Amino acid sequence: MKNVKQLLEGKSPRIHSTSPDATVYEALQKMAAEGIGALVVLEGERLVGIMSERDYARKVILKDRTSKETPVRDIMTADVLCIPPTVLVDACMSLMTDKRIRHLVVMDEGRLLGVISIGDVVKAVIEGQEFTIEQLQHYVQSSR
Repeated sequence: MKNVKQLLEGKSPRIHSTSPDATVYEALQKMAAEGIGALVVLEGERLVGIMSERDYARKVILKDRTSKETPVRDIMTADVLCIPPTVLVDACMSLMTDKRIRHLVVMDEGRLLGVISIGDVVKAVIEGQEFTIEQLQHYVQSSR
C-alpha cells in the first residue's frame, strides 16, 4: 500500500494557492483554470486555510453573498486537517470518509508539501487492488 509521499511523487509538484484577501471570484477563476476543487490559502508561506467548491456553495451561494465582493478569508475553512507524508493511503480514505472532506493538506515539519484529493486516494486504492489481483492470478496459475 502506498503512502502519501509516494502518492505526491506521482503528482505535479505545483501547489495551487490563493491569498485570504483575494476575492472568492478570483479564487474560483483559478480553480476553474486549473481544473481543481480546492486551493490552500496562504499568508506569505503560512497556511491559514483551505477554500473548496463546497465552501463556495455553502457560504456564498446559500447565504446570498456575491463572489466578486466576498474575500476568501470570510468563507475558507480555517481549521485545516493536515497529515504527514508517512500516512498510508487507506488511512487517508478512512479519514476523508469519517470527516466528510475531499482534500487533505500534506505537511512535514511545518512545511507545506502538497494537497491530495479524494480522487487521488481512490485512484491509488484501485491501483493497489489491481496489483493484488494480478499477483493472486499469477499465484493461482503457477500452482496448477
